[in-house]
Amino acid sequence: MIILRGSDCGANTHLYFHSYNHIRAQRGVALITVLLIVALAAILATQMNARLMLQMQRTTNIGLNQQAYWYAMGAEAFVKRVLLDVSKKEPDSTNLSQLWAQGEMSFPVESGAITGEITDLQACFNLNALRVDKNDKGNSRNNNASKRNSIRNNSPQQGGNKNNTKQSSKDKSNNLAKTALVELITNLDVEGISQFEAEYMVDALSDWLDEDTVIASAGGAEDNDYAAKEFAYLAANNYLASVNELRLIEHFTVPVIAAMRDYVCVLPNSNLFKINVNTLKTEQALLLQVSLGISLADAEQVLSSRDDKGFKTIDDFFKAPELARIKLSSDKKQHFVVDSEYFQLKTTASFNDSYFSLISIMQVIDNKKVEVLSRTISR
Repeated sequence: MIILRGSDCGANTHLYFHSYNHIRAQRGVALITVLLIVALAAILATQMNARLMLQMQRTTNIGLNQQAYWYAMGAEAFVKRVLLDVSKKEPDSTNLSQLWAQGEMSFPVESGAITGEITDLQACFNLNALRVDKNDKGNSRNNNASKRNSIRNNSPQQGGNKNNTKQSSKDKSNNLAKTALVELITNLDVEGISQFEAEYMVDALSDWLDEDTVIASAGGAEDNDYAAKEFAYLAANNYLASVNELRLIEHFTVPVIAAMRDYVCVLPNSNLFKINVNTLKTEQALLLQVSLGISLADAEQVLSSRDDKGFKTIDDFFKAPELARIKLSSDKKQHFVVDSEYFQLKTTASFNDSYFSLISIMQVIDNKKVEVLSRTISR
């Protein structure tokens, strides 16, 4: 029999309670660890579920957007067919009575709709008409060389004379385009814009379009002018891609650009200066006024006197009483036509909650095929 002293019992009791508290502390840490693991697993599961839902929604949106995109592309294909059929039926005339000129139209499709409008890009002033092609400049240099050789040898150069005549015609065309644009900007009646400011704008636009970096006139601007700005950039020295590009060009202001929009347009990579008198609207009579040098009242009368199919030939247009009584030069007359080859389609396609906007510029080539020159995609 073992008899414990009182001091031994106290020591054992203290040891027992110490061990018990230690075990309870370990159990508490384990419980907290388990709770942390469960919480972490719950957070990870929530995050995974949220990402999965986001990915599913993203996939759904891509599918809807793709469907809206193909609806828009279908509209473009349909318009190409319409333009080709119209050009084959009436190869020598483009007028507002034709199928393409019905204004904005909307077609219901499964789970959505397609809205589109076709406009004639030759019923406006092509800003790229102010550009002189590189080949024209080359011809100019060759013509000057031929002229010097001709003078030196005291013998006429027939080929050189033809080239000089051709170059002179192009120079006149370019000058007429510049003059018409100056008059157009001046007659827009924008506050603070006189002929002086209009000339500076046209000079700056000419320098923006030409291929060199030499300032051509007093109001011109080239790389040095744009590089000196707070946010520096360089002149394009190429064709305009959009009317909005005017905001980058020296002297042009937002009010002027806004006022010009109903009268100007941009043909991709083309300096064609041909205005279709059959598709000009009466509201655009200002274009006739500045291009022909007639009064606005006469220009409006000429356009309003057209029948539904417009003028059969360009000679019929110039036989109008308002034009027959004035003497127009052949240089001015050559910039007017009764048929067009450039068109623009603005279409918006919707599918469920997705929308797709497409602007396509098309060219009818020899009444045989239609090519898409550019596409602009936006919301």
